Parts: sequence; C-alpha cells; structure tokens
Amino acid sequence: MSDANRYGRGGDDAKTRSGQTLVGRLLYRVLWFGFYAAVKLLFRMKVEGRENLPEGPFILSAVHRSFIDTPIVGMSTNRRLRFMGKENLWHSKPLGAFLSVMGGFPVERGSADRTALRAAEDVLALGEPLVMFPEGTRQEGPRLNREQVLDGPSFVACRSGVPIVPVGIGGSSRALPLGAKIPRPIKVFVVIGDPILPPEKVEGRVPRRAVRELTDRLYDELGDLYIEARVLAGDEPAPGA
Repeated sequence: MSDANRYGRGGDDAKTRSGQTLVGRLLYRVLWFGFYAAVKLLFRMKVEGRENLPEGPFILSAVHRSFIDTPIVGMSTNRRLRFMGKENLWHSKPLGAFLSVMGGFPVERGSADRTALRAAEDVLALGEPLVMFPEGTRQEGPRLNREQVLDGPSFVACRSGVPIVPVGIGGSSRALPLGAKIPRPIKVFVVIGDPILPPEKVEGRVPRRAVRELTDRLYDELGDLYIEARVLAGDEPAPGA
C-alpha cells in the first residue's frame, strides 16, 4: 500500500484540490529546474537519502542555520513542497503569484500559533508535503539546542497522522551566514533521514506527552543528521579523525 493511500490522502484527487492549475504546474517545473541548476552550480549541492521521502503527505523538518536553507530544502525533491509565508508578502501580486507557484501559502502575521498550525494541517489534508523548521527561526551553532526545538511539527504530525522526515543541512551556515547578504560558493550537503511515524491517537486525541516525546525523537535524529551533513560539507572533522 502506498503512503498516499495509507494516510487516506494523496493521488490525483488531492492534486486537483490543491488548486494548482496546469499552467501553474508547468511553471513550477520550469522554475524548479532553473533554481536547481543555480543551486547545483553555486553550492555544488548533494543530497543523500532521497529514497527516504514518502509518496504521500509528510512534514519535512530541517535544521535551520541560513536563509538559503529554504531553497536548498525545496531543491531536495522535485515534488512541490509547501511553505508558510507571512501574509503581507502576498500584498505584492507578482511576488504573491511567484510564492504560490513555488508552494508558499500565506499565514496572517500576528495570528495565533494554532491558526498557523491548522493552516499546516489543511495543506497536509490535500496530500501535499509541508516544510516546517522545528527551530522556528534561524539559529547558530554546530549543535542543536533542545530548548530551541519546538513542538509545532510534532503537534501537526500527530493531529494529521503523517510522518516527520528529519533533514540535516551542512555548509549553508558558511555559504550565507547570519548577517550576510551575498552567498558564497560553499559546498552544501543535505542528508534526509528515515521518516518518523507519529503515535496513534487515543480516543481521537493526541496526549501532550506523546507530542513531546515525538519532538524528543526528532531532536535526536536531527542532531545526528546535522553532524553527518556538517562532516560531509567539511564543516567539522569526521568522528575519530
């Protein structure tokens, strides 16, 4: 059984309900290949573990150390990934149209966190993969801080019944560090881990403890993948070297 069927979503019907027109899908392909060529040329990007990506809806949760992490993650698969964006970005019609084609969807700035999380659930219900950075915003450092890894992805995964796919990114913090405006041609490695399945609901509800435990597991997996990606990118020596 495919993942799309396992989660009761996905397939042609979901593509129709996603609202992306035929022209939009064709434009996305053209733009994706253009961005992929640019990212491949500039950052010599390499991706390991693409086979770990499920067929149906899932949450892609990556380490976040640079502005380029978003396009880097977007180029890790040729499926259209969905991203949250501040609603005011859609005030510009050309920018809003571009963001929508590339998978972005608006979330009202200043709205309650649960409003944004419900918007994320709606996207997954369409059978589409969603990107959620568990650290929320860009962080610094060669290791993850458990206190900075939020429950958002785990909460949505538990509510929607979809897996979380952890992703380590190495090299992006050197390619475009915090405060820098022009990226440097630094090699970037993306390492995609095994999907993490959410726990079963109990009487239709997800216990808060289960969400926290899923976040703990995501933190552990991300930590290992981040180190692996950093070693591959030359950010740090291999263990035991």
